[in-house]
Amino acid sequence: ASICCKIKEILFKHGLLFSIRHQNWVQIMYRVLISMRCLNKNNILISGLCFPLLDCPGTKSEQAGKSASCQGCPNQKLCASGATKAPDPAIAEIGIKLSTVKHKILVLSGKGGVGKSTFSAHLAHALASDTTKEVALLDVDICGPSIPRIMGLEGEQVHQSGSGWSPVYVEDNLAVMSIGFLLGGPDDAVIWRGPKKNGMIKQFLRDVDWGELDYLIVDTPPGTSDEHLSIVQYLSSTHVDGAVIITTPQEVSLQDVRKEIRFCKKVKLPIIGVVENMSGFVCPKCKNTSQIFPPTSGGAEKMCADLNLPLLGKVPLDPRIAQSCDEGRSFLSEVPDSPAAQAYQRIVQSECV
Repeated sequence: ASICCKIKEILFKHGLLFSIRHQNWVQIMYRVLISMRCLNKNNILISGLCFPLLDCPGTKSEQAGKSASCQGCPNQKLCASGATKAPDPAIAEIGIKLSTVKHKILVLSGKGGVGKSTFSAHLAHALASDTTKEVALLDVDICGPSIPRIMGLEGEQVHQSGSGWSPVYVEDNLAVMSIGFLLGGPDDAVIWRGPKKNGMIKQFLRDVDWGELDYLIVDTPPGTSDEHLSIVQYLSSTHVDGAVIITTPQEVSLQDVRKEIRFCKKVKLPIIGVVENMSGFVCPKCKNTSQIFPPTSGGAEKMCADLNLPLLGKVPLDPRIAQSCDEGRSFLSEVPDSPAAQAYQRIVQSECV
């Protein structure tokens, strides 16, 4: 019993009981416990630990709750009832709510720090520069909401009416929604597990009074986590134009982008194209271009050619972009003659977006 308690302490400390990525470790410890006679013949843990069963058919399977490996599982009755296979009723509600949105574009990145939120904000500004278009920007980066600062909306609050939450407006035709508006201050940390994040995303999509929109831009966190699965699931009942994937020329970034591309294909999310951010540095004074992040493996251009994906454009570095984001102003309207601003405009005007 003391050995089991020690194993339990180690596994909980490192989060191995709840992480699919460490499933091999769980299986190794499972076999150790089998050999120590800590498990019975039905693969159920007697000593109080809660390991996933090796032969679990999955909650969506027809055998969920019915197979031999389900015997003794605390979720057996729930799975057998079919409740886990029933679609979330919120999906249909969101489909109705967003039926007045013509175009929905997700902005993804394989890793953090590649300028995904900056691109999302500038894409929204560029689309809203056409005053005949209604544009909204939704920030679902629950733990790192930077959109309020970039859009110059820090300190704003969300108001509720009979038709739902009212987004915060930058311009008459540009609305923004972020969890940053619901926090007490910009330094408050959101320390939530997956289900609570998913609930917030559901509430953003279902309860916000977006009205009639031409474009809804969704800024997501880096990687392929709960937020991405939730946004794809909740938008499954409505048409999504696709994803714009942001990368830098570095192979480290491109490697993570390939994972993001694979994710999109697995969940059947169309890929509009790839944008290479920080693609060289254009000096504001001499206009010469320098490679800050040299594309050692050919950059996004070669990757797109290999994977048969459209390269929407290359946005060079400009120190004025960071300054305008810190000050909450639109870089496109502040420095319209910048090569970076012109690259943004070409991406927006392209047939793909």
